[in-house]
Amino acid sequence: MDRVTLLSLAVFICPPALAAQARPGVPHDSVRGAIRVVDLRARTLEVTTGVGFALRVVRLQVPAGVPITNKESGQREPIRLGELKPGDVIRASFGGRPTGFVAYTIERVGRMDAGVHSTP
Repeated sequence: MDRVTLLSLAVFICPPALAAQARPGVPHDSVRGAIRVVDLRARTLEVTTGVGFALRVVRLQVPAGVPITNKESGQREPIRLGELKPGDVIRASFGGRPTGFVAYTIERVGRMDAGVHSTP
């Protein structure tokens, strides 16, 4: 009987205790894709990502203190949100909040080719 009582207490007490220890703001997800929209006024980005026909758009809020870097030149140089443009390929870590997804870090890794390709 002691084992059952102890196990029952552990089942009800451990999950809330572990959740209380979780650090807020730790990235829980990441996205890699092409910027679709940059809204400087609202400080948001819309990123198109996916594989094949399974595409989705992720809208990220970008607080003022979020580090944004440029990896295109071979080294990570800090850049401003206003330097990101539609077609830039980024990698971003983010977390969910009641107001939506919030970016923790953003790294520009390249740019989509603007050329139109046709098949012969």
